Amino acid sequence: MVAPDVKAETMKLMDRRGALEAEMDAIIARLTGPGGPGITGGLVDAEGFPRSDIDIPNVLAQRRRLAELRNDHKDVTNKIDKNLEILHSSKLSRNEQTTSRGSDTSASSHIGLAQIEPMEEDPVTRLPFAMIDEITDGSPAAVDGLQLGDEIVKFGNVEAGDRLQERLMSEAISNEGSQVSLAIIRQGSAMNLTITPRRWHGRGLLGCHFRML
Repeated sequence: MVAPDVKAETMKLMDRRGALEAEMDAIIARLTGPGGPGITGGLVDAEGFPRSDIDIPNVLAQRRRLAELRNDHKDVTNKIDKNLEILHSSKLSRNEQTTSRGSDTSASSHIGLAQIEPMEEDPVTRLPFAMIDEITDGSPAAVDGLQLGDEIVKFGNVEAGDRLQERLMSEAISNEGSQVSLAIIRQGSAMNLTITPRRWHGRGLLGCHFRML
């Protein structure tokens, strides 16, 4: 089967992306620390001479490395996105086959069970703005019920719009230790759940990665 191989590859890619993000964070912290030149700041003083308070060759090397890491991060994320599409298509195909077999069995059994109608959904629930494309075992997100591939329709007060990453981070930070209501789509079905952003042994308050759609 293709899916297990794709899933294993995706997990390795997620580990790789995590390592890239950690290295990028470290470089950014060094460049933007007190007295640092910044990620793109000038390296000359007011009179146009090279700054004497910084190691210019080292700064240039770190900036080059950061640019390389960002390119690698973009490539890895694109590969993860493609793999997730394959995995989601595989899941939907299996679900459709299961549903088809269940319908055939029900039709031939004449048991007379009531037909289950799909839940009516507001059309907006079909417009998720983000997807969970990485989640760490034991993280607040995982413990509270989020799963890989969940599509986020609403996270607290955050819905589709501008500056989504910034707003998601702000929503999590402002609600640390408190429950946040989520509206999600999981394998085509609308669901509601709650998650509590909180400190844990890993990074961030949630332990998952949102990919904007």
